[in-house]
Amino acid sequence: MNWVNKHKLLAIETIKHNGQLCLELNNLWQALHSSFNIVQYCYINENVLNEIRLFVSTSWEQFLEKEFASAIVKCNNTLAPGSNKLSWRYLKCILKNKLHLRNIIKITNTYIEVRY
Repeated sequence: MNWVNKHKLLAIETIKHNGQLCLELNNLWQALHSSFNIVQYCYINENVLNEIRLFVSTSWEQFLEKEFASAIVKCNNTLAPGSNKLSWRYLKCILKNKLHLRNIIKITNTYIEVRY
């Protein structure tokens, strides 16, 4: 079983500053520091924040087991959804167990309920 697959670079590794990739924390710090210094004294129109109230927040329906399982089945087995490199294939195997699937649904629906 191959646990190591090719993965896209993390966001920290794809940020460029002065034409160079920020592959080390120090490079990332320099990019953020210089960006902050450039905009530090720029005028900010705070009235833009007033427009946020005009948007209606979206309410989410809770997930059903069948919906969740059918969505997972459509995912490519070789891709990893997060930085932990756990591929969809392994998640699909875990979710074949009904108890695990129900627990994942409970966790997901709790996030929706508390609007996390």
